[in-house]
Amino acid sequence: MGQQENVATSLAGAVSEGISASLAPIDAELERRYPGDPGTRQPVHTVYVPGEAFADDTIRTWGDRALAALDEHAPDAASFAAVLGLADELAEPVYARVRAKLEREPVEDLRVDFEDGYGGRTDADEDAHAARAARLISEAYAGGTAAPYMGIRMKCMEAAVRDRGIRTLDVFLSGLMEAGGLPDGLVLTLPKVTYPEQVTAMARLLEEFEKARGLTSGRIGFEIQIETSQSILAADGTAAVARMIDAAEGRATGLHYGTFDYSACLGVSAAYQASDHPAADHAKAVMQVAAAGTGVRVSDGSTNVLPVGPTAKVHDAWRLHYGLTRRALARAYYQGWDMHPGHIPTRYAAVFAFYREGFEQAAARLAAYANRTGGDIADEPATAKALAGYLLRGLDCGALDTAEVTRLTGLTLAGLQVYAGPRRGDLTPSAK
Repeated sequence: MGQQENVATSLAGAVSEGISASLAPIDAELERRYPGDPGTRQPVHTVYVPGEAFADDTIRTWGDRALAALDEHAPDAASFAAVLGLADELAEPVYARVRAKLEREPVEDLRVDFEDGYGGRTDADEDAHAARAARLISEAYAGGTAAPYMGIRMKCMEAAVRDRGIRTLDVFLSGLMEAGGLPDGLVLTLPKVTYPEQVTAMARLLEEFEKARGLTSGRIGFEIQIETSQSILAADGTAAVARMIDAAEGRATGLHYGTFDYSACLGVSAAYQASDHPAADHAKAVMQVAAAGTGVRVSDGSTNVLPVGPTAKVHDAWRLHYGLTRRALARAYYQGWDMHPGHIPTRYAAVFAFYREGFEQAAARLAAYANRTGGDIADEPATAKALAGYLLRGLDCGALDTAEVTRLTGLTLAGLQVYAGPRRGDLTPSAK
């Protein structure tokens, strides 16, 4: 056994106790501000539909239009792969999964829009459309036809539209309550936030609604849409977006980048407003750092180049959208916004290719870590967590199947979740 070492110490136990006592407030602050990712399913995209256009068949219509676009412009795996530059080994599995996804779950997150996409309407019209949105969303969840996540984008907290936005939110949430309660997948989006105080106002508004309806405090969260330069850099030179997360008092669930409003705010000319513009990269990098560890997710924006018209034009738009989506995924922006049903095939193609092309290596690395068998990469616990998270994201969206993940990692779904961390309040993944 060898010589037993003599272990010597010099500090009294009271020293450690004193240091722990002095850091107790910091420990509590770290736990409050940086609880870590919630581990719940994050949708790969958000689509938004104007309030007056939202109907009970909207999700199915988007899926059917996306399938029709494939049928017309890429009727088989080879043609789709040729457009996007997919590797031969990915062509069939990606194409088959895209079609299956469009038939089974074409939209993962839907926002009924009462802001920019809604336009000018009378108060009576907006009341009616908000009430209808609540009824249809409630019926969709009850009938099993809902997207995993659904909600509204209200008007912002600026003076000119504040009262209207508050009323629309009240009508919508009250309608959900009257129809049976708030669905688990409820998501609300607050746009054009400029000052943290506007976020605090939203938190107060939701708190008052919870009190009025007897709901648990903190039940309702919301996304903050980053569309102004002031939300990134405040007048005092600080990162306002970090203060906005704190101002939400635990209710912030996401930071969504608004490509076109933000670009216009900085004076970027229309032809260059895109999610890969340097100004966009800077804003999203600040958002990402501000949100890291807080449990708040970051979402990329959208492209306004629509895949419509003759096949050559559709293919160009598809290549652009696919490339932007892959670029975002590589930068750890796992969600984005889609503006047209024709964007859905390339959204899922990019997401599925991203997970499938790295699947075997990620599974092998996690298996080696779990079994302590070593390998050519020395992974640490944080990397094992990231590997497990990568595989779970692939499972959630339907890019991967549980059987193949288990076969290559030797881990059950529960085992994966042990390495990734707890999945609080999870929704049912897309496919297993």
